[in-house]
Amino acid sequence: MTRRAVALGVAQLGLMGVVGWRMKQLQIDQADEFRLLAEENRINMRLIPPARGLIVDRTGLPLAVNEPIYRIVIVREAAGDPEEALARLSAVMPLTPEEVARSLEEMRRVASFVPVTVRDRVGWDDVARVTANAPALPGITAEVGLSRLYPNGADTAHVVGYVGPVSDFDLSQMESPDPLFRIPKFPIGKTGVEARLEDDLRGRAGTMRIEVNAVGRVMRELDRVEGTKGKDVQLTVDAALQAYVEARMEGESAAAVVMDCETGDLLAVGNAPSFDPNLFVRGISVADWQALNENKYRPLANKVVQGAYPPGSTFKMITALAALEAGVIRPEDTVRCPGFTVVSGTRFHCWRSGGHGNVNFHDSLKVSCDCYYYEIGQRVGIDAIAAMARKLGVGVRPDVPMSAVAEGIAPDRAWKQNVRGESWRVGDTVNASIGQGYVLATPLQLAIMTARLATGRAIQPRLVKSIDGVEQPVTGGEPLGLNENWLRRTRASMYDVCNHERGTAFGSRIVAEGMRMAGKTGTSQVRRITPEERARGVISNSQLPWERRDHALWVNYAPYDNPRFAVAVVVEHGGGGSSAAAPIGRDITLQALYGGFPPLEAYPPNRREEAAKRQETIRARMGGHAPPPPVDRV
Repeated sequence: MTRRAVALGVAQLGLMGVVGWRMKQLQIDQADEFRLLAEENRINMRLIPPARGLIVDRTGLPLAVNEPIYRIVIVREAAGDPEEALARLSAVMPLTPEEVARSLEEMRRVASFVPVTVRDRVGWDDVARVTANAPALPGITAEVGLSRLYPNGADTAHVVGYVGPVSDFDLSQMESPDPLFRIPKFPIGKTGVEARLEDDLRGRAGTMRIEVNAVGRVMRELDRVEGTKGKDVQLTVDAALQAYVEARMEGESAAAVVMDCETGDLLAVGNAPSFDPNLFVRGISVADWQALNENKYRPLANKVVQGAYPPGSTFKMITALAALEAGVIRPEDTVRCPGFTVVSGTRFHCWRSGGHGNVNFHDSLKVSCDCYYYEIGQRVGIDAIAAMARKLGVGVRPDVPMSAVAEGIAPDRAWKQNVRGESWRVGDTVNASIGQGYVLATPLQLAIMTARLATGRAIQPRLVKSIDGVEQPVTGGEPLGLNENWLRRTRASMYDVCNHERGTAFGSRIVAEGMRMAGKTGTSQVRRITPEERARGVISNSQLPWERRDHALWVNYAPYDNPRFAVAVVVEHGGGGSSAAAPIGRDITLQALYGGFPPLEAYPPNRREEAAKRQETIRARMGGHAPPPPVDRV
């Protein structure tokens, strides 16, 4: 062997060694890395949307469920000429020109292997026709999916809310959006419980491994892991009582709340008029949206928690308790009511132009004398009144899972300085003492106030009873720390509002033994009455345009001796609280007490014929008080 042959052999051995080392590195040391890269070119992961959790009422009646829906889809590469394919489909299932044009436009915009929906939410007959004619309709198939359904429709729209396709705005409000939101038209809660409990209701995505070719076409499914269904939510609402409340307020722009005095459970949260949430799930039309949005009665607003109204005379219990607790008045002290009070040269009028004469604490609530509260409000001052209002729930945002919950206003000196940049005036106190001026409260806050007056405890509202079977805690309930004697006297005065012949709600009383209620009427002005109008005679609400009429308010609890339910009613521009709101509150209270339509003997004799006709009308509207038809729960 020559020296040259040895050198060449060594070089060859070195080269083979380097090649072997590199092969070992690629095939053994880095095998997992390159296998992953190859798999990523060949295998795609797709998300499987989970079934959304159910929402049911306190008895288990479904309020929001998932229904199977069918859609007809076309894949252009399998169908051939799109126009001819759609023509063949039209012979089986008639299509509108708009559907054809939209489908053709969408097929031009997407890859040939991407399915395009021709028609969504088709009936079983259409599915059967397309399936039966499958050999003549290549590339056209029927698919099944899930969609949200609200069996109670408008009755629970403002409580449950509705879902809709996730939008760019929705995504902009999230710090780390769920990967599920990448799925086109994935449903997300927009309002109500659907929105506030979105994380619980949505569930967790499943995954599907699919094999695709170089251009992204799906070749086969390799593996599937199903997702986790969303959690079921049980509300405190009683669907039957809720349906009655909605029916009782029909024709009004109104809100009503029924609250359990022991637990704070919200048994009914009624808004009138309401809307069908199913319209939004299916894609609301322009005409339907305009009809809802332009309705002066504001059907889309949840007036129970969003509507902040001057509480009027329903606020007088707060002013009275503030004065009693501060010791600036005693229950037996009287105030002279000549029909007006002069403060700083300005006349503040009582609702009764001729006045009430000498009025003590008990009678001041019974006959709702404004001048009494003008006087004691000045004595105790606005800061004490505001503190009492917040203790009873006014001016404090309730913690409930509904949309746009208002805080209300319990104004004091600091509030006006901070918000208005002005000093507080004595006239402001006079207005606030009867629930006017800057004071604002929602119907829910008025129900909370009433429950606290009835029990002397800091009752907190509860809307969610359980999540996936786990009972949600009842919060609050500790003593308010108010003088029990003053509370008893306040309750006795509220009892006479309903049950004394001079009481402002005597015509709306309950006469059944053991069912009698205690309450308070309220009327809040939405316009200023000028001195000239008073001189000519105040124009009655019935002669004014609807938008300029007074709001009508009512609060009550029952039974008087053993409080079970607190009720608050607001009728926008309804006129007087005693004529418009109190009868509604009385009927709702009886429905709650009896668990259904009450016997006519519970009404005063002169109201029974009217009550019988009203019950007949509401029964017809509710379908004989029968529960909704059964719905398959998915």
